[in-house]
Amino acid sequence: MAEPPQIAILGAGIFVKTQYIPRLAEISNLFILRAIWSRTEESARSAVEIAQKHFPNVECKWGDAGLEEIIKDCSITGVAVVLAGQTMVDMSLRLLKAGKHVLQEKPAAATVDEAEKALTHYNSLSATLTQQPIWAVAENYRFEPAFIEGKRLISDIGEMVNIQVIVEGAMNSSNPYFASSWRRQFVGGFILDMGVHFVAGLRMLVGCEITSLSSMNSHVDKTLPPPDNISSMFQLENGCSGVFVIVVSSKSPKVIWRVVGLNGVLQVDRGNKDGKHGYSVSLHMADGQSKSFFYPFSGVTDELKTFLSDVSTANLKKDHSSHIDPRLSFAEGARDVAVLDAMLESGKRQGALVQVKKL
Repeated sequence: MAEPPQIAILGAGIFVKTQYIPRLAEISNLFILRAIWSRTEESARSAVEIAQKHFPNVECKWGDAGLEEIIKDCSITGVAVVLAGQTMVDMSLRLLKAGKHVLQEKPAAATVDEAEKALTHYNSLSATLTQQPIWAVAENYRFEPAFIEGKRLISDIGEMVNIQVIVEGAMNSSNPYFASSWRRQFVGGFILDMGVHFVAGLRMLVGCEITSLSSMNSHVDKTLPPPDNISSMFQLENGCSGVFVIVVSSKSPKVIWRVVGLNGVLQVDRGNKDGKHGYSVSLHMADGQSKSFFYPFSGVTDELKTFLSDVSTANLKKDHSSHIDPRLSFAEGARDVAVLDAMLESGKRQGALVQVKKL
């Protein structure tokens, strides 16, 4: 039996405290949480205080010295990087060069150019390390049961005719991320941080890539960074076209993916049932038959379990390569960014047709 992997968390913000620590506590038998690091002692201690209820032996690390201790500790084989989006790629590469397996929060990169350069650096590590470490991106939508089921059902609707993705978010002053400085300083503001989820869901459902698109972007709500609205027309590599709309802040939030086919319609909606938040999946066929399922959110826990399993497997192997679930790969996360990057670029050029960069 393999020893459970020992991991550290870099970051002590809202998402670590409200998502990572509770979700990791659900699967605490699969790993050992060795340390939580932040730039400041105060921030690190605030997260460690919460984590100690579930992980009494977790250590508190901060500043340059604490980070160096984690990097040099050979017993820590996996690190979750949950930092400001502008710093995550550089931090991940630093850890990867030290031989650590990395689970990086989304978005995979701030721009498609950064993602492309990062992939080149990562692939070059195979020349210097005895085993290429895992670089995973935590995109939970690829692990949500609703999208797994939707992907399974998509063939039932026959040849795709049209796709609609409508996202009306709830990013207002009551949202805990509304005041997030790094998200506000991102090129694209909240659009990139939010949007990668919805692109990931679209790509998973249809099972093919977006090749080109044209977007009109606007900035209406001045309490939000620009742009706060995107209306995009896109084309898939299979020839099917569709629309993708994001409104960052709406008074009546909704999220819908709708795929129309020759034989039926598949729709995924965000909602809640019996007090649980999740997604409903509905299939309506040409013969009048229909079925609907509701799946509570579980993607964050499932992606963490998958990463820990991949790290355990890699720790046991002696050969050069490390297995990673394709849904976790940095390249997959980078492809989500490439679509949003193209939408932002098209919007700057007043709706010019933009080819989505292949990664």
